[in-house]
Parts: sequence; structure tokens; C-alpha cells
Amino acid sequence: MPSKKRKEEKLRVITPSGKRDESFFELVFEVVRQIPFGRVTSYGAVAASIGAKSSARMVGWAMNGSHRVKPKVPAHRVVNRNGMLSGKFHFGTPTAMENLLKKEGIKVNGDRVVDFKKLFWDPTVELGL
Repeated sequence: MPSKKRKEEKLRVITPSGKRDESFFELVFEVVRQIPFGRVTSYGAVAASIGAKSSARMVGWAMNGSHRVKPKVPAHRVVNRNGMLSGKFHFGTPTAMENLLKKEGIKVNGDRVVDFKKLFWDPTVELGL
């Protein structure tokens, strides 16, 4: 018969960083912090990289709340699968996301990243996940 203590043991989850017991949002923040300057990725690519392929919208929610997280999370580098700045209204002003991308040398035209495929950073590939 298993001991009572064994029943109550919490399962430990090992994340890509090797840390234990992180929440979904913390995992998202960890991946997004690794997006290189001048590159972008998508909500779906971040979700896939942490093993939650169908959770792109949850990644969006994480980005919406990331402005008060420390260390900083470069949420402006995460766009939708077509390169659209779909989260731009969650920044201080409607043009803040675009301005941050432009400071990194990323061109934006009509709320869409120019050369999105060229600038796309796939965390699953780049982080070897």
C-alpha cells in the first residue's frame, strides 16, 4: 500500500531551461526573452516551443500582461502568424509596438512586419527544443 506522503507528492515538470515548476506564463516569458534583437516570432511558435502547440491565444494573454514583469519581456517581438502587429493595442499607444520594432531596424508597413519570413525566429529550432 502506498504511503500517504507518496500520494501527496507533487509532480515536477522540467522546462527547457531546466527550472522546475514554472507556470505557463513564466515559460512564455523565458522563451520571448531569448528572441534576438531585430528578429520576431509568432504566438504559435512560442506556444509550440513550450509544448502547448494549440495555445497561441494564451501566449497572447501572457504578452498582454508582460509589461509589468521583471526582467523585461520584449513582447513587441511577438506578432501573429502572418506578421501582423495584432497585439499593438496592449501597448501604451497604438504606435508603440511599431516604434519599438522600428528602433530594432524592423520595417513595418500597414501594421505588418516587412520581410516577416526572413526575420522570423523559430524558438523550437533556435533553442533546439
